[in-house]
Amino acid sequence: MWVHDIDPIAVAIGPLAIHWYGLMYLIGFAAAWWLGVRRARMPGSGWSDEQIADMIFWGAMGVVLGGRMGYVLFYNFQRFLDDPLWLFAVWEGGMSFHGGLLGVILVMYLFGRKHNKSLMEMTDFVAPLIPIGLGAGRIGNFIGGELWGRTTDLPWGVIFPRAGELPRHPSQLYEFALEGVVMFALLWWFSSKPRPRMAVSGLFLLLYGLFRSLVEFVREPDAHLQFVAFDWLTMGQLLSLPMILGGAGLILWAYGTAGKTVKSAHH
Repeated sequence: MWVHDIDPIAVAIGPLAIHWYGLMYLIGFAAAWWLGVRRARMPGSGWSDEQIADMIFWGAMGVVLGGRMGYVLFYNFQRFLDDPLWLFAVWEGGMSFHGGLLGVILVMYLFGRKHNKSLMEMTDFVAPLIPIGLGAGRIGNFIGGELWGRTTDLPWGVIFPRAGELPRHPSQLYEFALEGVVMFALLWWFSSKPRPRMAVSGLFLLLYGLFRSLVEFVREPDAHLQFVAFDWLTMGQLLSLPMILGGAGLILWAYGTAGKTVKSAHH
């Protein structure tokens, strides 16, 4: 069994400390920009390098603001009611993927209106750029020794000192593999060929919802929330359910609409 003893601080210069978690965010945004520019330079993409840079900047704002507000509202609303200023205490940590997703969707809608692109046109383009950042964020969680898994006797169990003396699932690494590596490979491959509008966005929602729900079975629920229903359903699974249903619905709608378009063209 391995005892987690990684220093969460990457660089310290006097009183200034740069955490690995923050660096992982930068890696995620940089990867999204680089991949976005690659896609923009493909023939007929309809995107410019300048638009990609602007979109990544505003997308980053959506991730950070939405992620923080989502964490406060979904996971710790009582503390917010007790101390509303805690919403701005971002240095204490606490970000929600589902809140960040809503923030990005809102930003993409506004950005799309400015550049005459529909919301689905925006999200289909952006979806394959996101998993690298998700994976980097999970590595940040692991280095920071947070969001650990439930206890296990499997040989790769990790002892997280802040969680006690028992070995636990390194669930952050499971999420890195699924949300980061597998999702990126599938979405990049899927989006590399022409697909009906909404299909790429739908696949992103479906895959994330499924992978997150799966890992939640071995991830320790939030201590102040525990299970939200049935003695097994976590808040992460509850928030992922609309993603699974919405993703499957978008894929069916995308291919159903595409099939009708093809039939009407033949007639």
